[in-house]
Amino acid sequence: MSRRDYIRRAKEIIADRRAESINNFEKNTQIASAYIKGFAEVDREIALTGSKIMGQALGRTGEGSSVEEIKREYDALVQKKKELLKENGYSEDFCEIKYHCALCSDTGYVGINMCSCLKRELVIASLEDSGLYSLADEQTFENFSLDYYEKDDKIVMSQNLKMLKDFSENFIPEKSDSFLFLGATGLGKTHLSTATATAVIKKGAYVVYESALKMFSDYEARRFGNNGYFSEVDEDIEKYVDCDLLIIDDLGCELTNQFTVSCLYNIINTRMIRHKSTIISTNLSQSDLRKRYSDRIISRIFGEFKPLIFRGSDIREQKIRNKYKK
Repeated sequence: MSRRDYIRRAKEIIADRRAESINNFEKNTQIASAYIKGFAEVDREIALTGSKIMGQALGRTGEGSSVEEIKREYDALVQKKKELLKENGYSEDFCEIKYHCALCSDTGYVGINMCSCLKRELVIASLEDSGLYSLADEQTFENFSLDYYEKDDKIVMSQNLKMLKDFSENFIPEKSDSFLFLGATGLGKTHLSTATATAVIKKGAYVVYESALKMFSDYEARRFGNNGYFSEVDEDIEKYVDCDLLIIDDLGCELTNQFTVSCLYNIINTRMIRHKSTIISTNLSQSDLRKRYSDRIISRIFGEFKPLIFRGSDIREQKIRNKYKK
């Protein structure tokens, strides 16, 4: 999903909330008008008085009362409306619009600035699309435990943790670094990848987190489905070069061939030219990477990416052993 799709989805949610608030207001007004004697007349007078105030503000003064007199009339009618509601067992604000967000009245913007409610929906949409929504609370920097590492391994992993926290906190699109996560399975690469992605997303950046297998599958779909016209498939793979941060998980799990190697080179090279940050996570050793991928790819990865070595004993196995010890 593209950044444009995230924004559209988030705006639709905010718009639905506003529509719901207005719909509830209209229903309550209809109820009060039907069951409270004189309510409808007062409500109409409030609307007319409000129009007079607007007319004065726009310079259409004409003859009649002053602005101050109209405002006093308006306030008196509003108070009468509240009293009618209260006298008949309703709350004074029964016929007021109750927006979900008091800051922006469910418009998504405060002035020209994006409201925090719209930013929050963008974060949720991005997390859901990346598949991280369910993991966002489970795999954070705060709950990444160094207790599973010993001696030098613990020092190295503590340094990795600090470096990635600093990277996330200070992330700037087109200016931040790229990383290569190297290490066997079960050493925390996925946990720290998720924590990094979530933290950067919450800063408002466009993040794509995808397995190498799925990424190359998307490119395969375009290769065999391209009919000469721009399609949804084309738009879908553009995210791999357009996003502010791309995290490629488990590089080396795919069936490596000339096509996948070419795709990987184009992705890495394009992102480097655009100064886009990339994180590649792999279980392969440096020598295995050199054997599997072209010299052009290897020279770019080892020349431009900061390598983070993940060391220790398989955490999953440790957790299983600890479970059965109890």
